[in-house]
Amino acid sequence: MAAADLTPEDTVIEVGPGLGILTRELAQQAGRVIAIEADGEMVSALSETVARYPNLTVIHGDIMHVEPVSLLPSPTGVPAGYKVVANIPYYITSAVLRHFLEASRQPTLMVVMVQKEVGKTIVAQPGDMSLLAVSIQFYGWPSIVARVPARSFYPPPKVDSVILRVDVHKKPPVSVSSARAFFETVRAGFQCAAEATAQLAGPGLGCRHPGSSRPAAAGRDRPRRRAETLSIEEWGRLCRERDHLES
Repeated sequence: MAAADLTPEDTVIEVGPGLGILTRELAQQAGRVIAIEADGEMVSALSETVARYPNLTVIHGDIMHVEPVSLLPSPTGVPAGYKVVANIPYYITSAVLRHFLEASRQPTLMVVMVQKEVGKTIVAQPGDMSLLAVSIQFYGWPSIVARVPARSFYPPPKVDSVILRVDVHKKPPVSVSSARAFFETVRAGFQCAAEATAQLAGPGLGCRHPGSSRPAAAGRDRPRRRAETLSIEEWGRLCRERDHLES
């Protein structure tokens, strides 16, 4: 709750409210709360327990099949800005984060609880970057707010957790022709990294394979870097070079 910096002007989307422990706290601090729950029985129970909060709407649905903008109030015809605050199911963490960050109307802030290792992966720096880290950091600045040990829950899970905050960028941190072109470049680079000892090779993102004297994609002989060592800015530069070569 503290990490979400809520005010009475805020609209909050909560995914997976369950029995409403967090939901009630959100309703007391935010101006409007939209809680979306996939379990019909949970929806029935929650609707009864939070009926006294007029600023709270409970929706039965699967967030992965719902466009976030459709959940937002728009009395003036312009959907309100919003934050996402939730204890999302761990098995869909990455998918839910991308669903909101890639939406036509992004949140301004996301605060979620995730598995400790997933959180560490998301906030990684060059040297330990992954496709997931690049995917989140292209859209926002992630930070770990607090660590939550397994013993905080009953029954205790097998993994520790962290509270992850993502401050969403108003515009991408790098200048590229499109998000699609950027991620095509990134996926190509990490595909190289996944293939044996293949390495990035120059602006064409060719892969150098064991026993090969030249990059798989033609290009000048340049120092080779593994995908996990590249920063967002370097991926942006590779994307622009790739666009130039293909134009």
